[in-house]
Amino acid sequence: MTSDFNSWEDTITHYLSFLQLEKGLSEHSIVAYSEDVKKLKVFCEQLHITSPKDVNDTHIQEFLTRVHELGLTANSQARILSGIKSYFSYLVLEQIVETNPTTLIESPRIPRKLPDILSISEIEQLIQSIDHSAPEGTRNRAIIETLYGCGLRVSELTHLQLSNIHWREEIIKVTGKGNKERLIPINREALKWISLYVEQDRKRLNIQKNARDIVFLNRRGKPLSRVMILIIVKNLATLSSLQKTISPHTFRHSFATHLVEGGADLRAVQDLLGHESITTTEIYTHLDQRFLRDTIIHFHPRSKVKS
Repeated sequence: MTSDFNSWEDTITHYLSFLQLEKGLSEHSIVAYSEDVKKLKVFCEQLHITSPKDVNDTHIQEFLTRVHELGLTANSQARILSGIKSYFSYLVLEQIVETNPTTLIESPRIPRKLPDILSISEIEQLIQSIDHSAPEGTRNRAIIETLYGCGLRVSELTHLQLSNIHWREEIIKVTGKGNKERLIPINREALKWISLYVEQDRKRLNIQKNARDIVFLNRRGKPLSRVMILIIVKNLATLSSLQKTISPHTFRHSFATHLVEGGADLRAVQDLLGHESITTTEIYTHLDQRFLRDTIIHFHPRSKVKS
């Protein structure tokens, strides 16, 4: 791209193409980035700023003040700023603008909300509630074992392919955010239930052509939706009498928390979860302060010094 492309419309169009083709972002993420930048565009046009080349840090700060006055949460404000930062970073990269007006703009402080998790006994309680005599019982057991055993996002579970299960090596390959692939060890219990489902129940289905390589299917031989996974988890929570509000993501949080509590290296957990930044993974170190205290007592050299 040359510097001739400096209008809001042209730069936004090329920026979105960059996100799709170069960054490999999902359609959902691209739409979110597009909405963020277009909010800034509308605001700036009200100030008669017809090109992003004319935007400075004062304009950005005024825009964020307007966003704050609209009553958006700190999370929403931070997300919008993140999208705008990305947009101007792209413009600098393409030499549309010389400097990034968002560089010194700080994101609003976001209160850290610790995710809900299940204890090991609660997970066992939920698993025991599965009716294995039901047509979908083996499949649902395999789903729960895989969610908890591998810490998958629900979209990674619904897109899991038979061809990406390496049975002998006990590894699965999944595609996460931004179409990034990663390898995850899978335990033998999860592999056992997947194998039982594939060899027994799945074979009886009239599998649709586009679903032949997808592991988890519905009764019509089509891939399970994210909503269906949520319904399965919610139903099991009710059957097991768990007094917690849980979702498929709860198993991912529980997976990470139990690894950290067990002494797993945080970098390893980051790789398993597919987090781009270790800061995201660090939230799991806050879930069990007693565990962290015990870790210091047992392993820090000053804790062993006798008075």
